[in-house]
Amino acid sequence: MLRATKHLSNADPVLGAHIKRVGRYREAPDKIEPYEALVRSIAFQQLHGTAARAILGRFTALFPDQGFPRPEQVLSLSDASMRACGFSASKTLAIRDIAAKAAAGVVPTRRAAARLSDAALIERLTVIRGVGRWTVEMMLMGTLGRLDILPVDDFGVREGYRVLNGLDAQPKPRELAAIGEMWAPYRSVAAWYLWRAADLAKIKA
Repeated sequence: MLRATKHLSNADPVLGAHIKRVGRYREAPDKIEPYEALVRSIAFQQLHGTAARAILGRFTALFPDQGFPRPEQVLSLSDASMRACGFSASKTLAIRDIAAKAAAGVVPTRRAAARLSDAALIERLTVIRGVGRWTVEMMLMGTLGRLDILPVDDFGVREGYRVLNGLDAQPKPRELAAIGEMWAPYRSVAAWYLWRAADLAKIKA
């Protein structure tokens, strides 16, 4: 990622100084399918990580011979079984819809996703119940390793920009999108460093 950090440092000296403090970019995509990434994202929504991992553990334990339940297996589960894992009614519906869309081919495999643009994937996947733009952006970055995603609705990204630039308030999403043009084509890398800035600010607080 030397090329990315060099580009960001040249484009944005303030971010460049932060990159120098933080050091090397340390993010590697998860080697899982988009379907699994979306289910995991739904599981973690509005929950502490420990609780979400426990729920996912009970969920995957329903099919011990599988690394992760296949879409058709999820669709075979009763609501009671899903609820017993710890999923709320709304999350159960969302996960069922992800499974149905995966079985129908709407949720592409990693291989198929590689042939689709970021915009096409966002448009295609946000039709799924409970899956918004932010969720797809996290999947694009964390699972598919796309390097030019800027999740402008993310609190941590906006807060990191505020902290680095000594602002009284976070930039609005549209404002940050305009600012982020200078970071292209490495906006995902910029977002990672902005998250680090927000994390460091919490430690110092």
